Parts: sequence; C-alpha cells; structure tokens
Amino acid sequence: MLSDLAVSKTALRGESKMAIAMNIESKLGLDAFKLDQESHIHINQEICRRDCKEKYCLYVCPAHLYSISQESGDIYVEFEGCLECGTCRIACPHGALEWDYPRSGFGVQFRFG
Repeated sequence: MLSDLAVSKTALRGESKMAIAMNIESKLGLDAFKLDQESHIHINQEICRRDCKEKYCLYVCPAHLYSISQESGDIYVEFEGCLECGTCRIACPHGALEWDYPRSGFGVQFRFG
C-alpha cells in the first residue's frame, strides 16, 4: 500500500503537516459495500442483442463491473461493486438499462473524499 501513496509536506498556517496523495485504486479500496440480495441494475438483454452494437456499458463503468458472455452475447453486471454513479445508464443510448439506487441501507459507503 505504501507504494500507492505519495507523501508530501504542506505548510498550513506556519505548521508542517503531512499530506497523503492516493491513486484511484487505493481510494476505491477504502469504500465499504453493504450488499443486497437483489440487483438495482436490470439489463434488457433483448434490446442489447437487437439494438446495441457499441456495448458502451462494457467501457464506461469506472468500477469495470460489466462483462459479456462469449457464448450467448448477454451482458452481465456485478452489481455488488457498483459505485452508484449512473454512468452506465447515461451511456446506454437504447434504454436497455433500468437503474435505481439500492434500497435504503444498502450500496456503497464512500470512506475517502
């Protein structure tokens, strides 16, 4: 973990303080997830197969949760690691994703600003 951190001294009101800069993977590693039994993301596979050639959801998710089955061509999402940003919903031009926030008490808890 120390290799992922960059430490620099910062002057704040004449005091010397240590500031820690972390890369995105280190920050995401601090997040906590309370898992629900049901996904808050639902994929309409028929629309994906029929209308979507681009498969933007495979590329835009910052947590890289989308994958495609080579056998069936179906799109799968590992909703348990969702950062709840909604990028996939915005990127899908065909409306194949139904996305809601997780139920109350479930989902991601960000632990680093």
